[in-house]
Amino acid sequence: MAVRTQTDRPAFYALAPGRWRDLVTLLHPPYTAWHLSYVAFAPVVHVDRLLATLGAFLLAVGVAAHALDELQGRPLGTGVSRPALVALAGLSLAGACAIGIVGAVTVSLTLLAFVAAGAFLVLAYNLELFGGRFHSDLWFALAWGGFPALTSTWANSLALDWAAGLTAAACVTLSVAQRRLSKPVRELRRRTLAVEGWQRRTDGQTVELSAARLAAPLDGALAALSLALPLLAAGVLAVRL
Repeated sequence: MAVRTQTDRPAFYALAPGRWRDLVTLLHPPYTAWHLSYVAFAPVVHVDRLLATLGAFLLAVGVAAHALDELQGRPLGTGVSRPALVALAGLSLAGACAIGIVGAVTVSLTLLAFVAAGAFLVLAYNLELFGGRFHSDLWFALAWGGFPALTSTWANSLALDWAAGLTAAACVTLSVAQRRLSKPVRELRRRTLAVEGWQRRTDGQTVELSAARLAAPLDGALAALSLALPLLAAGVLAVRL
């Protein structure tokens, strides 16, 4: 027997369609908070530099990257117009770069390398440039996991050491875990017409399978992690500030 997939929401955090609700959904709030958390793991923290780094990544990842992603096939199914998405992406990425340039002028010109790398990653990954070579699970983990951690560490201390490398590696691994969970649940929510089958347990019980049943533990793990990482980042900052 085929069980129809619940297709009312393209993601567990997606709101009902509507103007302002579409904009909120577009930001992928849980995932944006998750990746912004990596910025807090710098071993040395200067409040002004931390806030500037958070602001830059909020604009680049939270707004620009997600707006560009929505341009590629409308994965969230929002009603935000194409011109609006282009404007959001362009203005947000420009704003992120502007913050980075101000940081380079006031802190160190070496930050310009991070500004250039960040802009390249946003465009190359989300627009699937170079034949999609940078649009892979590995580049997702490097760009949205390791890069924010390394950028924040350099912006705050102007140095990278083995501890920074271990922290960045942990952020990359967490992003790999996110990808391993999100890919199958996206497949269930956005590209599955029906699910067929039964689960027969050792106690003799039989459970009918459905897309909702298969997606629930994946969504639950993603939701829990998207809450855990900001809480962990807040705890780390509370100790250091």
